[in-house]
Amino acid sequence: MMGHFARAAVLGGACGIRANYVSDIKEIKEQVDVPVIGIIKAEYEDSEIYITPTLKEVKELLTAGCEVIAMDATQRKRPGGVELSELVDYIRKNSPNTEIMADCSDYEEAKAADEMGFDYVGTTLRSYTPYTAGAAIPDYELLKKMTSTLRAKVIAEGGIWETGQLEKVLECNPYAVVIGSAITRPMDITKRFAGVFEKNNNF
Repeated sequence: MMGHFARAAVLGGACGIRANYVSDIKEIKEQVDVPVIGIIKAEYEDSEIYITPTLKEVKELLTAGCEVIAMDATQRKRPGGVELSELVDYIRKNSPNTEIMADCSDYEEAKAADEMGFDYVGTTLRSYTPYTAGAAIPDYELLKKMTSTLRAKVIAEGGIWETGQLEKVLECNPYAVVIGSAITRPMDITKRFAGVFEKNNNF
């Protein structure tokens, strides 16, 4: 199913795919010839981090053939107390051609990831950490600050549902944009339209 989603997205004009789990990534790579940002979501009892949280997930992604590995780069504690820099160092030493993306929730995290040598920094986790909960997304001011001060390539991600929002995002000059739920979650897409009917007593 994910291979078909990816193929449809590429036919529609997407020039890359962000995907979860090794099996899905491999299927997608068979269907489309565009770069893939790979992640593995995994939950651990001792941490809130779930996007490529440990070396175990990094090693799995290195077998998937994805061009980029994305991981949570927030200030929160990682499972087992592992440091983010350890994961970065492992990728650099064992797969130097694989690029790395930092999923961040605020500017300080993005700056730290940039200084650590990430190839890409993204706004993926804006409003998803306890200290950014409730922040409006897309956060255009955050994007402008990131693109004007960081060396790493900035990827805008999160909360982009309408073409008008995308136009405002592009004014912030990101390197690339990830659009997820608005394309790949039929249930959420349907709910947005169904909510209009629920607000209208005539239906």
